[in-house]
Amino acid sequence: MGLLWRSYGLFAVLTLMGVLAQYEWQPKDAFDEIKVRFDKVNGDNCPILPPRDLTLPEDSVSHLPDIKDVNINPVFPNRTALLHLHNMALSRAFFWSYILQSRFIRPAINDTYDPGMMYYFLSTVADVSSNRHINASAIYFAPNSSFSSSYRGFFNKTFPRFAPRTYREDDFNDPIHLQKISTLNTFYVRDLGAFPPDSALHDYTIKNYHINEWYNLWLPDNVDKRHDTKTTYQVEIRYANNTNETFTFHGPPGADENPGPVKFTKPYFDCRRSNKWLVAAVTPIADIYPRHTQFRHIEYPTYTAVSVLEMDFERIDINQCPKGEGNKGPNIFADTARCKKETTECEPIDGWGFRRGGYQCRCKPGYRLPGVVRRPYLGEILERASDEQFYNGFDCMKIGWVQKVPIKWFRAPTYVREQYLNRYYEYKNFTTGPSSLHSHKLNINEVLKFILGVNARSCKNYHPQDLMLTGEFAYEAQKQFENEAKMAIRLANFISAFLQISDPSEVYSGKRVADKPLTEDQMMGETLALVLGNTRIWSATTLWDRRKFPNRTLFGPYAYKRELNTRKFNLEDLARYNKTGEEYIDKPFFRLLKQRWATNFDSLEKYYLKIRLRHNETGEYAQRYEHFPNFYHAATMDHGYWTTPEFDCKGYVKKWLITYAVPFFGWDSLKAKLEFKGVVAVSMNMLQLDINQCPDDYYEPNAFKNTHKCDEKSSYCVPILGRGYETGGYKCECLQGFEYPYEDLITYYDGQLVEAEFENIVNDKESRFETFKCRLAGAAALQVQFTIVVFVSLFGWILLRRNLQC
Repeated sequence: MGLLWRSYGLFAVLTLMGVLAQYEWQPKDAFDEIKVRFDKVNGDNCPILPPRDLTLPEDSVSHLPDIKDVNINPVFPNRTALLHLHNMALSRAFFWSYILQSRFIRPAINDTYDPGMMYYFLSTVADVSSNRHINASAIYFAPNSSFSSSYRGFFNKTFPRFAPRTYREDDFNDPIHLQKISTLNTFYVRDLGAFPPDSALHDYTIKNYHINEWYNLWLPDNVDKRHDTKTTYQVEIRYANNTNETFTFHGPPGADENPGPVKFTKPYFDCRRSNKWLVAAVTPIADIYPRHTQFRHIEYPTYTAVSVLEMDFERIDINQCPKGEGNKGPNIFADTARCKKETTECEPIDGWGFRRGGYQCRCKPGYRLPGVVRRPYLGEILERASDEQFYNGFDCMKIGWVQKVPIKWFRAPTYVREQYLNRYYEYKNFTTGPSSLHSHKLNINEVLKFILGVNARSCKNYHPQDLMLTGEFAYEAQKQFENEAKMAIRLANFISAFLQISDPSEVYSGKRVADKPLTEDQMMGETLALVLGNTRIWSATTLWDRRKFPNRTLFGPYAYKRELNTRKFNLEDLARYNKTGEEYIDKPFFRLLKQRWATNFDSLEKYYLKIRLRHNETGEYAQRYEHFPNFYHAATMDHGYWTTPEFDCKGYVKKWLITYAVPFFGWDSLKAKLEFKGVVAVSMNMLQLDINQCPDDYYEPNAFKNTHKCDEKSSYCVPILGRGYETGGYKCECLQGFEYPYEDLITYYDGQLVEAEFENIVNDKESRFETFKCRLAGAAALQVQFTIVVFVSLFGWILLRRNLQC
């Protein structure tokens, strides 16, 4: 019996060793090293670990967004979340710089125009609530640099430290949610400047405070008694009474400066707070300091605070492909992909975050996929493969007969040209100008010729109806302009939160006073910050419903720019248009959203806040806000409205604009129920969209669907990002069982080249369009296998002998 059990044990050990050994082909690499450091730290042991264990190498996050490169090269999907983090930090820095210096617009009084503490708290809440990818938001002020209107008799006095911070809390076990479901809608808000004066460990300005890199990136700022160290931005303001003013304020560095306005931190563990690995975007906030000295020459523009927005490190895609042109470092995860370099090459894909497998292995030029494989090998499958599966598969086959790319071109024969014109009949009989938009089958060249030909001068030659396109011409605008829409949602969320949580008539104990109602300068600054913080937003507006803004019948700040890269902006109050038919409340999207949200608000998202603010002016300690926990209702992406593209010939921005509008809400006069208060809208240039010419389902509203020129018998269409509103934004990949026949650096036909050669056929010019076809695989090479030759020879010899015997 004992022998039997020992046999069972030996068999189990051998089985286990066999199972483990089949993955020994995967050597340890940089990903494994970072993964060990990542898993080593948690909320229990982080206070006792040395600082070096609480950060990851700087190159753990690669391909960081660069504002100098944003409008030149496309930002790919695996970096759009980082770009939004970048833009949000920049936008908040612009707003706080503007509002802290806007006191120079108003008359000098013995009071501060600065926002109250609740404004700061709810502003950071809106940063996080409007985007699931952003985990935390904070504003860290330098010592004795923050002024406030939240205390009585506090004019020209400062907080020793002030740092409002919000992070997303895991509410799985929160008693508020009895369903025991994590909603991601609970936020912990705290003033990190509220600590005893003798407690240095809680001082966020010291070097070792929670691995305090975000503060030291910009602060403390030493201007050395100079007035020209900070970049200036100019805003031309026109008020409702038609008075004008030009306001110049100091802000973060410009996009053309080095190192630029936004710095990213290396990944760090947010110990004792959210207890997560985070990456932060940090932007400086400028003010003129000191204040109220009566001597302007000793008041210097300086950085008094930083805006910090953070996102989970786990949500950032890593790039495991080798370095090369278009994939330059620094990148610690470079060359950790499992692709077989002899026959395949690595291509990153998005949506995988911090885990292996976010790539695919494509065939190298001169190789093709086996006939039984339809698409490139997915990295996730390679990472899970055993050694037998890996060594016996995931290869590409060499193409035996490779042709040279044709150099001499010829005009297509008449019958060939007629075949193509009969197939693409929209190029034979077509209309031009606005009529081309309404053809049964669009001639994409004529449509784009009309759209791209409309400008500020030529738009007057068209009827206004011709300058309004249908929504199918802005296909995927909701996806490609998602970041811009989220910035509008952020402002709508903030206004909703402030109107529902902050009560100007509330009375607190001690010297603390409630925040004042929203001011014109604050709303103008918030609207302007949308345009300054995101280069793809050409105009933004905050439109208040009639008699909903304090002391105003109508109020609608509208910010816009006339050039792409500029430091001069315009700001108007649309309330100055008070004639019938000119009022902004008659805009279609405003009326539609007002009607939609007239009575029922059940579908709005509900957000919970746990606010801890300072005990008194000096901080001392953090205490619960009088209403703890609190909540507010606000709109999400689905509650907004996308307009169809329109060229407003009489508008301020004369471009093909797509507008996204989202509503905000507050309590009615009795504080009994919610009511519609207004709309935040942002407008983007339609020509910055990428056209998709590839086939799609019949119900997809895409005007350019299936207008590609790929040979459908041997290839299929794949969209290419970054080509803009022009033809050729695709590539023709070979179908399963076909191969790319030419000696080339790529393995597909580029859509721009295909479109250009097809245009040559239409115009009866020399063309090589006929050569843009994939070749049937498997019959292109003359190869001999020894086994087959021996077998055929032996079989022939046997037949020969049998015939001779007969």
